[in-house]
Amino acid sequence: MAEENKYKLSKKDRLNVFWRSQFLQASWNFERMQNIGWAYAMIPALKKMYTTKEDRSLALKRHLEFFNTHPYLAAPVLGVTLTLEEQRAGGKEIDNAAIQGVKIGMMGPLAGVGDPIFWGTLRPVLGAFAASLALSGSWLGPIIFFVAWNIIRMAFLWYTQELGYVQGSNITQNLAGGLMQKLTQGASVLGMFILGVLVPRWTNINFPMVISRVENDPSEMVNFQPAVDAANEGGLSVDMLRGLVQEVQSGLAIEPVEVTTLQNTLDELLPGIAPLILTLACVWLLRKKVSPITIIAALFVLGTIGYVLGILG
Repeated sequence: MAEENKYKLSKKDRLNVFWRSQFLQASWNFERMQNIGWAYAMIPALKKMYTTKEDRSLALKRHLEFFNTHPYLAAPVLGVTLTLEEQRAGGKEIDNAAIQGVKIGMMGPLAGVGDPIFWGTLRPVLGAFAASLALSGSWLGPIIFFVAWNIIRMAFLWYTQELGYVQGSNITQNLAGGLMQKLTQGASVLGMFILGVLVPRWTNINFPMVISRVENDPSEMVNFQPAVDAANEGGLSVDMLRGLVQEVQSGLAIEPVEVTTLQNTLDELLPGIAPLILTLACVWLLRKKVSPITIIAALFVLGTIGYVLGILG
């Protein structure tokens, strides 16, 4: 038992690996990609488990082989690898090929789900929320983005590394059972919901084209003349202002001619429907492999023509 505890990694050891894993891509290279950052993260654990210079050198060399996955999804692979190294240092028959095989077997599937979860969902959603705050003049926008993103990122790295460490090689069965696919699907649904809510804040389309003009009957309009006369004579009272407000609230018209624009009609049907349709159209074109530059140019041309014809404003 004492021999096993000798190679057992403490929480402090695993925290050291966690902190070093933040620099996984600091020495990214075209030959073996993330291998140097990976080996750098493993050093505290290897020093704990191997005491001789020769064993440490062999272990470090073992982890300088090719490795590449999503930088955040490397955490569970780290956890599993730490468990395998513990078992090897404790005397179990685990060779270099087995450790490298587990790393290679996990890094491919994890890389495929990391991009849609983090780059395709969480980061755009947080960025859009922070950008909307910044556009409204709030200085909290960039601060919220920086703090929230790093809390999510670091919490994910630590807890998934611990999950990999506790589960060991059994984690591969959980991944094969569709755990990551369910997580990806859930994140995508949440991201689409939030993006749908934020679309009207990003995109503003106005259709000032006049559909109808209707002259209001004088009896159905607010009579401002008594208040104007009283203001000119310096006798405007609070009761007169209160009466004007009550007339407006009762639905009496303010202008002699009621103008209905296309934008008024769309807002009555469904507010924000035009920005939503435009966004969905752009997404559809992108899925049809239409170049983003072409889409931008087309929007510029359509916007200019619409403005000249009085359809857009």
